[in-house]
Amino acid sequence: MRAADNDWAEPISTCWNRWIAISTGDQAGVMELLGLFSPRPVTFAEARIAIDDDGHSGPGDRSPLSRVNVTPEVDGWTLVVGAWCDPCEKERREEVLRLCKRLSARYGKAQAYYYGEQGDGSTWLVTEHGSVVRRYAATSEPDDELLTIGDPLPYERQQWLELGLPADGDLRTATEEQIEEWMWIASGLAPEIAAAYGVSPYTLSRETKVRGAGVLALTPSDSQANASPWRGRHRRS
Repeated sequence: MRAADNDWAEPISTCWNRWIAISTGDQAGVMELLGLFSPRPVTFAEARIAIDDDGHSGPGDRSPLSRVNVTPEVDGWTLVVGAWCDPCEKERREEVLRLCKRLSARYGKAQAYYYGEQGDGSTWLVTEHGSVVRRYAATSEPDDELLTIGDPLPYERQQWLELGLPADGDLRTATEEQIEEWMWIASGLAPEIAAAYGVSPYTLSRETKVRGAGVLALTPSDSQANASPWRGRHRRS
């Protein structure tokens, strides 16, 4: 059942979007493995507003870490959307890596992404069957290179070839212009890679096959939040 008769799938995003994508429709199992609790039904439209509000929280506000949106099954995948899913932020990235490995061990594939819509970069983490296939960050942070794990994805290789770079992405022989162009392209790749290898929250639409109903759920970080996650107009009785 849908959350409501008019609850059509629609894009879920904010200026700084973080999400985990799991190749399953087992919403309850995903929530159990991630330790999420107290789910409250939410439509796609309500989820978009809530995630956008969380994404614009002020500096030092930990409340965005306290809740996530868990979608219904969308084209065979379940998305978990919220700051708690960040694969590159220092506080969350190793935990997100561990969780994705566990999710992929159970469901086959799990991926985590960061995308800054205001030119703030991209990060992608792809895991399969309990192992990391690839992690790569292009956020212009000093430690981006330290996050790199695994061989480049075919999608990345194609981008390099189009720039005239070697397929292995070795930038030592690249010109400064080629490096700058690659970093610019890479900074916007997260939604494209998500769509190429699974489902992206940016491409949800009325054509998306939906099964079940979405929820807002509390995370294990809830006890550390400095504000109630069920605040304002998103509180549901």
